[in-house]
Amino acid sequence: MMRLLRRLLIGRPLHNQEISNEKLSNWKALAIFSSDALSSVAYGPEQIMIILAVPGLLAYGYLSHVAIAILLLLAIVTISYVQVGKANPGGGGSYAVAIENLGEFPALTAAAALFADYTLTVAVSVSAGTAAIISAFPDLLQYEVSIDLLILFLVLMLVNLRGIRESSSAFVFPTYAFIFGILALIATGIYQAVTQQAPIIPTESLERNFDWSMVLLLSRAFANGCSSMTGVEAISNGVPMFKEPAVKNATKTTFCMSGLLGFMFIGISFLIMHFHILPLSDATSLSKIAELTFGRSWFYYYIQITTMLVLYLAANTSFNGLPPLLSILARDGYMPRYLGERGERLSFSNGIVLLSIAAGILIFIYQGNTDHLISLYAIGVFLSFTIAQTGMIIHWRRVKGSYWVLRASINTVGAIVTGIVVLIIGISKFTHGAWMVLIFIPVMIFIFKKIKGHYNNMAEQLHLPIEDMNPAFTTEIQGGQNIVIVPISSPTSVIAETLKYAKSIGDDVMAVHIATNEEIGKKVQEKWNCWNPGIKLVTIYSPYRLVVQPLIDFIEELSNEKGPNDYITILIPEFETRKWWHRLLHNQTGLILRTLLILKKNVIVSTIPFHLKK
Repeated sequence: MMRLLRRLLIGRPLHNQEISNEKLSNWKALAIFSSDALSSVAYGPEQIMIILAVPGLLAYGYLSHVAIAILLLLAIVTISYVQVGKANPGGGGSYAVAIENLGEFPALTAAAALFADYTLTVAVSVSAGTAAIISAFPDLLQYEVSIDLLILFLVLMLVNLRGIRESSSAFVFPTYAFIFGILALIATGIYQAVTQQAPIIPTESLERNFDWSMVLLLSRAFANGCSSMTGVEAISNGVPMFKEPAVKNATKTTFCMSGLLGFMFIGISFLIMHFHILPLSDATSLSKIAELTFGRSWFYYYIQITTMLVLYLAANTSFNGLPPLLSILARDGYMPRYLGERGERLSFSNGIVLLSIAAGILIFIYQGNTDHLISLYAIGVFLSFTIAQTGMIIHWRRVKGSYWVLRASINTVGAIVTGIVVLIIGISKFTHGAWMVLIFIPVMIFIFKKIKGHYNNMAEQLHLPIEDMNPAFTTEIQGGQNIVIVPISSPTSVIAETLKYAKSIGDDVMAVHIATNEEIGKKVQEKWNCWNPGIKLVTIYSPYRLVVQPLIDFIEELSNEKGPNDYITILIPEFETRKWWHRLLHNQTGLILRTLLILKKNVIVSTIPFHLKK
């Protein structure tokens, strides 16, 4: 029953060879990777207005200046991040750039910043999507957090667990529907502003005399508006997900995304000033602009519904960005290894679940309040921007190549500008929540280092010198034989101890390795042949990346072939960690296998513990 339910919700397992079918074309990639950046026009310009409109409209007129500054910043970051994608076609974004060119600490800083940014992206996008539909249907206000969590877990998480191809098919059309709606809104609004007798910009919206007391206010407005630029880095993190030529396609998509974002951002900012929109408690600025432009017509509801959908889907940028980043961190030993494994649908399913839980906690803590969540926003992504651009300067100086001076100059400008933005956001928003992110990043770096230290200690203790293995003990069972099976992942000292015990309780001993791809299977076989313990290694290939089920099928087949007086003993080698949190860094395959096998007739299941010292 559970297996049937899993198939209905997640779908059938995909073969390793089907991963080529999961690659994205440009038009689908634009929707998948750009939904976060493009949807930010629903709240980014509004966040500038909220800050500038508070002190008696004295600074309202500076909205256009702040919007133009952000537009220029977008151009700089876009050109800079195209360089990142070209230099790192394997993905990983700022982390990959930093680990190669700047070293461990900057790389982990970038990874922690991206972890914070991607998680906040999901929380902000889902909360903003619900706020958009509540603007049209205020009676739903009391169910706001419940709607947020239902959308997060029952729609976004499940669709992404079904794989890249299905998520792109489900999410692509709402994104383009939103783009059409916003472009139509801007075009109609500008036409009305130009053709009506009223002034294009009301006189009360013009800026007052500038003085230094407004510097902090404008800095806060700029910092809030920079939330519109989150997601710009997503394409450089996901270059491997594009169809070939991946780098060229990713570059085209990046420029297309930034062009659309810039036009829509400046257009919505203009309409806010034209209609002299002020902060409203029961409606978003975009909702008010659409109402003033089209009235409460069907097109108003079209814009609100597509805005809601695209804001929900904006969270999908994180679902396509963070899990692959976590897989790279897991490969390098800074995150639990199981985060680096693809699930049945070729997605990094463990990373998807982790991201959903983290975002759900944020939504619950802040009760889906977009303004409070945005206070934590942007500093993480701009910190990763700065690290990436700095790393690219080192990259071009090291590899040289054609036009390397020009390329290094572009990234130098990007590093300086985004570094200044980090300082502005950190100072202006420190007391409004930025301090939490500034604490979170060092905490995450500490966690990364502790995880890496644990894996290094474990590798040292599990190292197996060939000369230490001598499986010389045998025992016969009266009236039958004991077939001993030892599941292995790779030859280690734990396996050595387990095989010694296996030889002491039976003559027919075999090691069984489940290989999720041929490359891993060949490497384990080569290590086994080099070790040569005198025991047969059976390799079972599992192209759908299932581990437990193929092993159970093998044991059942062996059970059907054995004699009536024979027994099958499964020895599960496991290491016991000294600290409780170390257990969270390892999968529970042994526990699952033991639970499933314990009920089988004439199958004996035993665990061989190996106690780690550190």
